[in-house]
Amino acid sequence: MQRIYYLALVSLTLLFLACSEEKNIKETKSLNQQVTKAVAVIHPLSDSEVSGTVYFTETDDGVKVEAVISGLSETKHGFHIHQYGDCTEPDGSSAGGHFNPESQDHSGPEMQNRHMGDMGNITTNPENPVTSYSYTDQKIDLNMILGRAVIIHAKEDDLTSQPTGAAGSRLACGVIGITQ
Repeated sequence: MQRIYYLALVSLTLLFLACSEEKNIKETKSLNQQVTKAVAVIHPLSDSEVSGTVYFTETDDGVKVEAVISGLSETKHGFHIHQYGDCTEPDGSSAGGHFNPESQDHSGPEMQNRHMGDMGNITTNPENPVTSYSYTDQKIDLNMILGRAVIIHAKEDDLTSQPTGAAGSRLACGVIGITQ
């Protein structure tokens, strides 16, 4: 009789734990599905003075990317999402390569066949020390870019050279996180 009690108690405990775990998984998935906006706070790398913010907002047309960056020279600068949310190396190499979950060739943000992380170039205005950039991207998946890094490069992305667009060294880095 004691053995039956013990087995019943163990069975009920396991059932309770399984139900609790299933509830936790559903709550986590629900939280992930509710993410509609993310932000990367951009910090300088090495001796760069580049900084700013990049917002990613889910819209009916795709993910709207809005950047406000200061400290850029009077040229175009490659602008990408990289594999890892790690900006610890002074040269930004800890962020890895471009985020490319579908193993596509490098290209511009208007192309369907490209790295998910290819966001083109930020073009500076010589009359304004703060650069703004905005477009809507149909390839970026907001949930897939969370925790990855945004990198701003020293040179223009030529949008064709493989695998990086020949955009040069990394000037600034920021990790993408959830925001309100």
